[in-house]
Amino acid sequence: MKIIGRKREKDDLHRCLDSKKPEFVVVYGRRRVGKTYLVREFFNRQFSFYATGLTDEKTKGQLRAFHESLITYGSNDKAMPKDWFEAFSRLRELLESDVIYREPLNNKRVVFLDELPWMDTARSDFKSALDYFWNSWGSAQEDLVLIVCGSATSWIINNLLTNRKGFHNRVTKRIRLAPFTLKECEELFDFNDIVMTKGQMIESYMVFGGIPYYLHLFDQRLSLAQNINELCFKEYGDLYNEYDNLFRSLFHNPEKYVAILETLATKKSGMTRTDLSKVKAIGGGSVLTKDLKELEECGFIRKFIDYSKEENDALYQLIDPFTLFSIEFIQSRKCSSWNEYLNTPGYNAWRGNAFEIVCLNHVDQMKVFLGINGMETQEYSWRSVKSEKGAQIDLIIDRKDGVINLCEMKYTNEEYAPDQEEYEKIQNRMFVFQKETKTGKAIHLTLVSANGCKQNKYSGIFLNRISGDDLFI
Repeated sequence: MKIIGRKREKDDLHRCLDSKKPEFVVVYGRRRVGKTYLVREFFNRQFSFYATGLTDEKTKGQLRAFHESLITYGSNDKAMPKDWFEAFSRLRELLESDVIYREPLNNKRVVFLDELPWMDTARSDFKSALDYFWNSWGSAQEDLVLIVCGSATSWIINNLLTNRKGFHNRVTKRIRLAPFTLKECEELFDFNDIVMTKGQMIESYMVFGGIPYYLHLFDQRLSLAQNINELCFKEYGDLYNEYDNLFRSLFHNPEKYVAILETLATKKSGMTRTDLSKVKAIGGGSVLTKDLKELEECGFIRKFIDYSKEENDALYQLIDPFTLFSIEFIQSRKCSSWNEYLNTPGYNAWRGNAFEIVCLNHVDQMKVFLGINGMETQEYSWRSVKSEKGAQIDLIIDRKDGVINLCEMKYTNEEYAPDQEEYEKIQNRMFVFQKETKTGKAIHLTLVSANGCKQNKYSGIFLNRISGDDLFI
């Protein structure tokens, strides 16, 4: 099968194969983002050893599955291992045998342990056994590449990436798999013979984000609206219960994570950690810090700084399209079909917010269009606390060359045509920003509009105009 996109990730895996030292690779990311697919297809489904954890199975079931994999790959010991220490001891024996498959170009032994968090059942010795396997043997094998992955991102982060005990500094490469960009979504649609305009692809991103599994579910015979209806609003739809399943797969106790996301969904411009901690279902302390970090690692939220404030006043904002869509439309079950929502006030408000999220997920593409992709920049938001009229800018690109791009993001069915009222609002925001921040940099008002900008006497206020098509870079 073809691997769409993932250039950086494939390069990372190539470099691990070329390495002259043992490699412990962690591939992580949210459910359905394509972790298993990437590793399987990159290695053409040929491994020295492959095993996967089983969902909702106890230790005995996990060991049975691991044992079956040992047999499949050449182990002669037919007895079930009594614990994980014995299971990994047999894996070592297998990897030391002459019958084991080696990667042909580099002669490496490649071990892939999929859905690793599921193997770590309650009161099992899994983590200790894995730790011992790697520290006592694997870390001395120059021709060994151990790849582990799992959707339970909190387990991956807390036990492998930030653990200060056995796995501290043992992981040699971490590969965080992000959702597809619009360009990669376009490639996937082309691969699956799904015909859509770029405008429709942007709207599909506003609903499903860049999650490959979701996009693979599209029926090429149906329109985008029909696909949304069939997948999300029909009880038999593949994504009808995805919102609940998503967080149960990622987090052991998902309730607080969901509370954070559903609270942020009510505040388009984001909330501070202090404000979030005041919500009873969320709470505060070190637990909230951990939860926010994990949600950020999964790509559900972003942490960003107000241009004129300190990092302690950082804001957190929901930036996952499918989560926002699910909260707004699926979870409420107010309507039985997508068509009932179309062109309602709630639908129009969602479109504006969802398009801004698309833009926030494509800042790199915006920088390419502006010709500053090689330049060091920082991204901020800004909210006025002094102006009577108030002013807010959701995306500021602060550049090293003495320029600041103040970005206005607009979603309209046709070309965006600013009128006098909108012109005056934008002018006021720019004036208040300059006055309050006292910036000495040049201000470039930048329009990002889904369907371009109509030339009129007010459109000249924008020095840069980025259309939806320009995000497909």
